[in-house]
Amino acid sequence: MNKISKLIISTIIVIFYLTNSYANEDTKLKIGLLIPISGENYELGQSIIKAIRMAMNDINTDKLEIIIKDTKSDPATTLKSANELKLEGINLTIGPVFYESLKYLDEIKDMIFLSFTNQTIDLPKNVISSGVNSTSQLNTIKKFLEDNEINNTIFLIPKLSYEEELKKSIKKSKIKISKTHFYEKEPTKLTSQIENITNYKIRKQNLEDELYRLENSNEFNKEKKIEQLKMKYTLGDVKFNSVIIADFEESLKSVTTSLLYSDISPKNKYFITLNQWFDESLINEKDIQPIYYPSINKDNFEKYKLRYQLDFEEEPNHLSLLSYDLVGLVYYLSFKNNFDLSDTNKIFKRKNSFKGKIGIFDIKNNEINHRLNFYKIENKKIIKIF
Repeated sequence: MNKISKLIISTIIVIFYLTNSYANEDTKLKIGLLIPISGENYELGQSIIKAIRMAMNDINTDKLEIIIKDTKSDPATTLKSANELKLEGINLTIGPVFYESLKYLDEIKDMIFLSFTNQTIDLPKNVISSGVNSTSQLNTIKKFLEDNEINNTIFLIPKLSYEEELKKSIKKSKIKISKTHFYEKEPTKLTSQIENITNYKIRKQNLEDELYRLENSNEFNKEKKIEQLKMKYTLGDVKFNSVIIADFEESLKSVTTSLLYSDISPKNKYFITLNQWFDESLINEKDIQPIYYPSINKDNFEKYKLRYQLDFEEEPNHLSLLSYDLVGLVYYLSFKNNFDLSDTNKIFKRKNSFKGKIGIFDIKNNEINHRLNFYKIENKKIIKIF
């Protein structure tokens, strides 16, 4: 078996088969699950529990036990529940879900929390972010840019709480960015900023100046040239050929609309954004297509959703897919360590890879990154690039 095959098991079922065949009969692995099972995020917690149940059915073993504790999406309750897990001898826990719930977890020693958050800044030392973080996404975008020899990329980032997170990820991924712009979300301010970024007024004036010059010239065939110019909105190019927009949903559409208004089209400039979780509303936005983004494996996501719907007659939250994979990841790591998770820090510092439904998890130095796929939406279809 080659090195890659040793690191990456192709499916969770293969892992479970191996563990059931060779694991010590007396070994039982207990892991915690910290999620909201009451309060305003109750439904999300239930979706995660159902996904965990699916994963446990696939494992089909009595050697894994999951102890669920409520966080109520509250930091103090999360700390109390984590201490209860600690008293039960558990030193590895899936969850909490939200970044805000991590606030007091550094008070608990010798315990690792695999949080669902995709934020990586200011985490307690015992928390590992397992969400699809911005570094993983920018690594994937970087590959696309390099594969297609796309240079002169600008980055548009809204002035929001994840601004610093993106700055860190740009540096860590070493993606080549010509210039980074931070914009206001308020529509009139946004439009004005996009005009400045794209030199819209200058290019608009260039067109008017050229029309005036031609109209007052004796140039041969000037009527035809004037007719062609009148079909344009601006004259002159911008200093970038691709733009990464770190935004989502309606706000993303506002930015792309402002670019279109400034005569920047996805037909001649690459419009790239972050993971959209296959937002179907983008499919009908034909004017902003093609638009590109990194994401989890779509085929696996669709299969997972179908199975979840058949089992529970409802739509799953996308975070539930992550919880499904995290159970497989924990079980895989425990198998590689003979079901000894006493030194969790050592386990997550060691370089490892695991193939789940989201994609490949790369583990090293207490960090988890994801190897993602890359897609584009064009002509109202989602197309896989790699």
